[in-house]
Amino acid sequence: MQKTTEAMQITQTGGDASGDDANAGTDAESGTDAEGGSEEGDAAGGGKLTVWAWDQTFNIKAMELAAEQYKKDHPDFELEVIEQSSDDCQTKLTTCANAGDYSTMPDIVLMQDNSYQKFLKSYPDAFTDLTDIGIKWEDFAALKQSYSMVDDKHFGVPYDNGVCAAFYRTDILKEAGYKIEDLTDITWSKFTEIAVDVHEKTGKYLLTSESTGGDIIMLMIQSCGANFVDEEGKAYITGNEVAAKCVELYADMIKKDAVKLVNNWDEYVKTVTDGEAAGIINGNWMNGTLVGIEDQKGLWQITTIPKVDDVETATNYANNGGSSWYITSNCQDVNLAKDFLLNTFGSSTEFYDTILPATSGIACYLPAGESQVYNEPVEFYGGQPIYSTLVEYSSHIPEFTKTPYHYEAREAVNTAIMQIVNGTAQEDALKEAQETLEFKMSE
Repeated sequence: MQKTTEAMQITQTGGDASGDDANAGTDAESGTDAEGGSEEGDAAGGGKLTVWAWDQTFNIKAMELAAEQYKKDHPDFELEVIEQSSDDCQTKLTTCANAGDYSTMPDIVLMQDNSYQKFLKSYPDAFTDLTDIGIKWEDFAALKQSYSMVDDKHFGVPYDNGVCAAFYRTDILKEAGYKIEDLTDITWSKFTEIAVDVHEKTGKYLLTSESTGGDIIMLMIQSCGANFVDEEGKAYITGNEVAAKCVELYADMIKKDAVKLVNNWDEYVKTVTDGEAAGIINGNWMNGTLVGIEDQKGLWQITTIPKVDDVETATNYANNGGSSWYITSNCQDVNLAKDFLLNTFGSSTEFYDTILPATSGIACYLPAGESQVYNEPVEFYGGQPIYSTLVEYSSHIPEFTKTPYHYEAREAVNTAIMQIVNGTAQEDALKEAQETLEFKMSE
């Protein structure tokens, strides 16, 4: 959700800190004090940070709760969150970089994972190296870390988990003669077979998607540890056997009416809320839409996504979306910012247990998946402990080559798929997509 710019002051206080935070105030890697810029500030635990983020009920709420937890041991700490849309965060960063002046940037900024590489590579002096912040990086999935890494250096603190899952209406599956196990750890060709059968028997779709989107094709190829660029970052659509297989499978699904294409996001959500969709394959953030549909409570369950047929590296796990926190080069108290992020988003199971019920935000922090809160049965999903399951899924997602041109690649390939469905030869459509992406990269 994106709203107009608005500042808020966080002043809440709370109780004791988590045992996870026993090393608060120390940068474990570098041995430097990480709680403030001056000795007086360190002793008092004071200081103020400013943050740019979007979505009052999700990202901003999580940051508010982080400030509340941090204030338990640092009562003089202050945090000001300035609401900015994701697009505004990126636009303002670009403006600052082009002017060679980062003085209007906040201490901490939230950025989408799929966008960040473009900005880090274009403006490396805009961000602070966090490699030695003290985070145990192995406590975060390798893929999630890689979104904010360059040359083995970490620049972001992982936050919003974009792990994908397949959500299915068990009542509709039952009507068609299936159960959730029949769709667990299957291939896309098997999914297509079942989806066609379910549609013929019930009139419902196991998959819906935006015709102008590209979520499905991106999660398909990335679930194989591949992408539409090569290791050098060059366009790699033609001659890419994994890409060709993914495109072939997805186009076949569309042709066989195994997936319903809609015009935009609102129509996509409507297929779910109106009961036309018997399934969703997307980022776990679709949970936020689902749990608000009262008359569907207890009818959904989750499982793994299908994997691409005949590809050796294919898995049943993928990511779509997500974001991370970054300390800017304009940060007025880098040690304080590091310590704050380390002892909340970077290491605290207590913190993730707090934000889960408050925001539905799924942790990228793997130890959180072992907590009692994450393992509680969820009534909406028929008692499935979906949150621990999602965290576990995220640990299996393969890494793949990132590109600053993620959205351009997605658009070019999605256009090719629509052309193939309408009769263009796949080879010709992918050749045009390759040329389109190369052109975008040269601009």
